[in-house]
Amino acid sequence: MVVMSKFQMVPTTCIEYVHPWTDSCWNGSAGLLMVSSLDSFRIYTVVYVLSLLMRGRVPKPKDLQRTLFGILQSTAFLTTSAVSYSTYLCILRKLFGGYNMLTASYLPAFLSSLTAIIVERPSRRNLLCLYVANVATETLWRMAESRGMVRSIWRGQALIFGISTATIVYYFRSGYHLEKKDSVYDVVRFIVGKDEEGGEREEKNESRKKAGMNFLIIQKLVAIIDKFLKSFSKHEKCPHHNSCVHYCISGGAKLFGIGLCIQTALKVVLQIPKIIKTPKKVIGSIFSKDTMRIGAFLGGFSFLYRLTACFLRRTFNDDRPEFAIPSTLLASIAFLSYPDRTAALYIFWKTLQLTYNKFCDEGYLPRVPGSTIILYSVFTAVLFHAATFEPMNLRSSYWKFLHGLSGGRIAVMDRRTFDVWGLNTHAQILKAIEVTKTSNDIKYSLGRW
Repeated sequence: MVVMSKFQMVPTTCIEYVHPWTDSCWNGSAGLLMVSSLDSFRIYTVVYVLSLLMRGRVPKPKDLQRTLFGILQSTAFLTTSAVSYSTYLCILRKLFGGYNMLTASYLPAFLSSLTAIIVERPSRRNLLCLYVANVATETLWRMAESRGMVRSIWRGQALIFGISTATIVYYFRSGYHLEKKDSVYDVVRFIVGKDEEGGEREEKNESRKKAGMNFLIIQKLVAIIDKFLKSFSKHEKCPHHNSCVHYCISGGAKLFGIGLCIQTALKVVLQIPKIIKTPKKVIGSIFSKDTMRIGAFLGGFSFLYRLTACFLRRTFNDDRPEFAIPSTLLASIAFLSYPDRTAALYIFWKTLQLTYNKFCDEGYLPRVPGSTIILYSVFTAVLFHAATFEPMNLRSSYWKFLHGLSGGRIAVMDRRTFDVWGLNTHAQILKAIEVTKTSNDIKYSLGRW
């Protein structure tokens, strides 16, 4: 087969490609409006209600009102993104008489994302941008890898995580977090400990160390072990109150226990239907070695970080922010017990964001107005492009998200004409449907909408 230029127009219509189930652009958009609004409402109802419950207090009428408005506004945002994408596809076909590689997905997706993100609450735009940047980075890497341009490194996500986290912890130790109160620093404070916090801060009350020891049966045993660990020496440059041995082991044990509880709770919640049907079989799988992975990561990271930091303070008889870099890099070995690509890429993009803001504050870089909106649109367009032409390079969860949002229409769009660009697009679509267990057998109603 002769491969055409990616910029050469393919003379196909939007009826053949965008909405083959109806010959009306208006009907196509109207049907998409119906299914996308319902799916968007379902998604954001869960998101906002969970966010409300996680506050741990009885919601006030004002909280409920804010939650309802948030659900409606975010639903409007996601619905606008879906419907305007289809609309822009039809408009561009009428303007150019066909489609090329740019106008068949990327450009309409960019325009629809730009339109939609303006509808969303400004406070959520940054989070959305980080999310799509995360997924788009992975997608671009897979696209490059499928073309033989790059090659993945074994456990490369641990390297990305280590370097990115080391940068963030260095900012935390140097006191930069006091100027930019980003939520990621709360996570750092939780994992490495408040004692490692840089900059001016209040003295910590030692009575807090007794918190959490409420299990009467093991309280005495814990107290004995605690007293034994505190009997070791503490270096004068270390910011913690008790011995270095106590500091390292107690921090690691605490985070291991928290991680274990988190993963156990998640498994129980996600498998409630199975537990009801076959309780013995499912409960056995919940309390397995796999359940300890998050705990091993959190506990191991905290222990290794504190151990290395104390060692460096003792070796150099000083406490410097720069010690955060080797301490974090060594502690990142624990990430191998839970090598999550999504977490690594999130930390990577969060580091870039914090570094950019830092350089802007120091006058080294200019602030670009609307950069979050532009970046969101660019990265979302990448994801739509991959979903259109090479979905096997797209994260399965994102394909399922688009499939649900469109009521399955993304799998029905006829891309066979685009095989002339040499990407085996039609075959990839069929493979993606098979792998993700989605369907292209869609039932339409209301006049084949």
